[in-house]
Parts: sequence; C-alpha cells; structure tokens
Amino acid sequence: MSSALVAQSRSDFGKGAARRLRREGQTPAVVYGPGTPVTHVSFDSHDLVLTLRKRASSIEIVLDGKTLIVAPRDIQIDPVRRDLEHVDLVIITAAEAASIEREAAEEHARQEADAAATIADAEAKAAARAERQAAKEAGTSDAADDSASDSE
Repeated sequence: MSSALVAQSRSDFGKGAARRLRREGQTPAVVYGPGTPVTHVSFDSHDLVLTLRKRASSIEIVLDGKTLIVAPRDIQIDPVRRDLEHVDLVIITAAEAASIEREAAEEHARQEADAAATIADAEAKAAARAERQAAKEAGTSDAADDSASDSE
C-alpha cells in the first residue's frame, strides 16, 4: 500500500448533501468497523476511482490524522453514467489486509493460469486446423495432378 487516500469528515447527510459533494468532485462514503463509531467522510472522486480500480482489496486512508486500513464493503455506481455514487468501507486489521491481499494474489494467479491454458488450447486448435487445411489443399492439388496425368 503505497499512498493513503485523504478522507474529509463531513457533517451534512442526506440526498442534497450527497449531490452537493458529487458536484464538487467528491464521493460520499461511510467508514465503520468493530468497536468504532460510524464515520461519514468524503473522498476526491478521481483519486478514489483510481484507487478502487487498482487496489480493490484493501486501502489505506488518512482520517483525522490517523491512518486506517479499510476494505470496500459496498460500492454504489450510477447505472447510467457509471459514476461512483457512494462507498461503504470497513476497518480491518493489518493481518486481515495481508490475508485479503494474499487471497487476491492467489485468485489473480489462478485467472492468469486459466487464461494461459485457454490461449494454449486455442493455439493448438488453430495449428491443427491449419494442418488440416494444408493437407486438404495438398490432397486436392495431388488429385488434380493425378487426373491430369491420367488423361495424357
């Protein structure tokens, strides 16, 4: 986790306040966890989208001078514009973050292995198809040569 997102605490709630934040380029969010009160915050929308795109498993945030490790619990996206509308973040421990990162890395490795196997299978099928096509073309040209020599 390289750089932490900066969260601004907010005291305005509701639809109007959320719309005002979004117009200002902010995304409303809620941070909660075991033994901690629910905290309403906002993030710079662009930075949050980039962070969620790159590291959706665990994120470091700075809230009131404290650095917290959080994981996205719920992400709400506008169905038409595809803009980020709201994010729920749950506070996790460093051990939980490491476990989540490890599981994400293992899943990524599995997906890469599956993709490599699919590519190898497709290449083998393409090579077999090319060999059959070449054999078919060679067979038709040999048959044409045989019929030409028979007519002489």
